[in-house]
Amino acid sequence: MVNQVKALAAGAERRLQEQGIALPPPPTPLGAYVEAVTSGKLVFFSGMLPVINREPRYIGRVGGALTVEDGKKAAETAALSALAAAKDYLGSLDRIAKVVKLGVYIATEGDFRDHPKVADGASEMLLQVFGEEKLSGRVVLGVASLPLGVPVELELVLEVED
Repeated sequence: MVNQVKALAAGAERRLQEQGIALPPPPTPLGAYVEAVTSGKLVFFSGMLPVINREPRYIGRVGGALTVEDGKKAAETAALSALAAAKDYLGSLDRIAKVVKLGVYIATEGDFRDHPKVADGASEMLLQVFGEEKLSGRVVLGVASLPLGVPVELELVLEVED
């Protein structure tokens, strides 16, 4: 089983390259915290935003100033930032055995109902990089606001191989 997990894990870096997915520079903390903490085989990442080079790529609430498609793209951008943070922290995405948890927080207008469609932007990016066998369930929540006025924040927990 361990060899099978390693064989599956070995493809993440290759998949990025084959699909022409370029990672942004890894994010840096916007406050008094660290981007990642390890406990055992789990790595817990701080909230990942659709921010590149400390600049938000999307601002506003989904269902208001932003469309579902804008929100989905923001979630994808946040997932790319999370992947960049993981690669920077771990040295290689090939060390990732499984996505343990994906939480997607979406700043929305009060009557918004398409949260899953927005969250798919992050889930689909992780699927492209890791494959279905490494994905977890997810939680998707609508919130009133997020840091910097961005529409999406991701919570990510990964299991790593030594």
